[in-house]
Amino acid sequence: MHDAADPAHPGAVAGIVLAAGASRRMGTPKQLLDIEGRPLLARVLTEVLASELERVILVLGYEANRVRAGLDTLLAHPKLEVVENPRFHEGMSTSLILGLEAAEKHFDHIMILLADMPHTDRRVINRLICTVPPSGRPLGAAAIGGKRTHPVMVSRPLFAELHAVSGDRGAKALFMKHPEKIQTVEVDGPYDDRDLDTPEDYARLTGRSLKPPTEA
Repeated sequence: MHDAADPAHPGAVAGIVLAAGASRRMGTPKQLLDIEGRPLLARVLTEVLASELERVILVLGYEANRVRAGLDTLLAHPKLEVVENPRFHEGMSTSLILGLEAAEKHFDHIMILLADMPHTDRRVINRLICTVPPSGRPLGAAAIGGKRTHPVMVSRPLFAELHAVSGDRGAKALFMKHPEKIQTVEVDGPYDDRDLDTPEDYARLTGRSLKPPTEA
C-alpha cells in the first residue's frame, strides 16, 4: 500500500465494498444468495479484485462469519482488506465511514461498490479509474444513457463531508449537493446495474424462488 502523497501513484483508487447489511427485505443474507452456483458476494468480489483498484476494503457486519466462509480463497487475495462493522444495524453510513477510515490515510480516491449487484463489471470499474481522477472532479459515477448509477467515486476534497453522512445513507447526499463536481462516465456496451433487495428481485434474476442458503 502506498502513501497518498507519492507522486508515482496520483490516480490510485481504493474500493470499498459495502456488504454489512442485514438483508431485512430479502429475509436471508443477500451476501450468500446462490447466483449461478456461487454466493452473490463471492461473484461481486471476484470482479472487484480483478479490476485495477489498488486496494479493496470489504466491510462486513451481519452474519460476518458465515459470509467469510462463503468467500473461501478470495479472503487470501493480496489486495483485500476485511473490516467488520459492529454498528451495521445503524445504517449504511456506518459501514461507508468505516471503509473510508481504512482507505483515506493512503488513498486520495475511493470507489464505493454495492455487494448486492450481481453484474458488477471490472470494465466499468476500470473506466471510472481511468476517467475520474484525471478529470479533477471530486465525484464520479457510472452512467447508462446519461443516468447515474453505481459504482460511484469520491475524492479527498469531499472526504470530510462523507464522514458527516449518517443513518442508512451513502454518498447520495454529496451528489445532490454538488452536481457541478460530478464526472459521469458513460458505460460502453451492455451493463446490467440491477441490485437485489427482495425475493421478487431474486426470482426475476434467476427464475427460481428464494431458498435460504445452506448453513455452514
